[in-house]
Amino acid sequence: MNYTRNQFPALQREAIFFDNPGGTQVAQPVLEHVNRYLIESNANHGGAFATSRASDAVVNATRAACADFFNAARAEEIVFGPNMTTLTLAFSRAFARTLQPGDTLMVTRLDHDANIAPWMQIAAERGARLEWVDFDVEDGTLRMDTLEQALATKPKLVAVGYASNALGTINPVAQITRMAHQAGALVYVDAVQYAPHGPIDVQQIGCDVLVASAYKFFATHVGILYARYELLDELQPYKVRPAPNRPPGKWETGTQNFEGIAGVLGAMAYFEWLAGTLEAEEKPASRRGRLVQAMTAIQEYELELSRALLEVLESVPGLRLYGPRNPARLDERVPTFSFTLKGWGPRALAEYLGRAGVYVWNGNYYALAVTERLGLEKRGGMVRVGAVHYNTLDEVYRLGELLSQAAKRRQG
Repeated sequence: MNYTRNQFPALQREAIFFDNPGGTQVAQPVLEHVNRYLIESNANHGGAFATSRASDAVVNATRAACADFFNAARAEEIVFGPNMTTLTLAFSRAFARTLQPGDTLMVTRLDHDANIAPWMQIAAERGARLEWVDFDVEDGTLRMDTLEQALATKPKLVAVGYASNALGTINPVAQITRMAHQAGALVYVDAVQYAPHGPIDVQQIGCDVLVASAYKFFATHVGILYARYELLDELQPYKVRPAPNRPPGKWETGTQNFEGIAGVLGAMAYFEWLAGTLEAEEKPASRRGRLVQAMTAIQEYELELSRALLEVLESVPGLRLYGPRNPARLDERVPTFSFTLKGWGPRALAEYLGRAGVYVWNGNYYALAVTERLGLEKRGGMVRVGAVHYNTLDEVYRLGELLSQAAKRRQG
């Protein structure tokens, strides 16, 4: 998909962006939508004048587009906020009102802390119990046996990630949702790390809530929450009195980042553009169809990147790769890889790569439970490399060259 690179102005610089799990570069239509909003419709919502009505129209159009992106049943099931973490904290506070002492919540050690700490905090405040689901430290997959044991406690809510931001593991969220519902639990899915890599269908998954952050899929710093309308209507969030009492407005307290929301609509336009460039026997008539077509094409291309990254990383002497490493099961991971290199601290290695123009992350990436479980938190965590569809095989090979040079330099 090298032809997509001209849609990303930031890629004109001499750098290789493998920091994508922390935030991707922005597509040109995103910039255009933000610019247009600020020029043509920069106003607060609900006014009786032209720019306010135009602003509301942009937000409504983005809400409808996001409903198509996630396959929500209706646009009112989409809530905007600053980011996934803030939305999750707000939702957890509302959900806490329903908890009683002795109730149980379930989290996993494979998750980002944004899908752990909020539930830990409300459990402590409400006298509820927290059940942990472990993961296999060898292959980075969730331990389904511990998940079944946790579900036997009849939790009120199951919090699980769609894909690990540390190890790249894709969790079987549809299966987990079915199991959780049978146990009587609501299911809260963190899809932040999966959203840039493949199509999402909340109706097929069956989850009650799913959250993502648009800056992880080529857009602006905006969080997006999907939830069943009945659930959004039933729960009572903390809000100011003049705010609406019905979804989604009652969940969107304060003035939103309207230009950022316009940028999300630009990301949807980019995906539709991408769908239009593909060779296909049929062109989908619906926006949902075009979005699925684009994300499926991205998914297929990224399998090549994952295969190349796996081969390159495993060829570097002294490099230890964590997470799924089976080349026959690449469809069960996203192209996010974390590792350590003998003789190098993660921060020093990230700085070395950064000086060579390759941007990567180091540390725990807020996946604190992962680095603690792997025994790496006190050793500086890991180095993380994450590819998306604008990355190339040549960039992967350049990374391999630099890592091989680093291995020789420190190991003598």
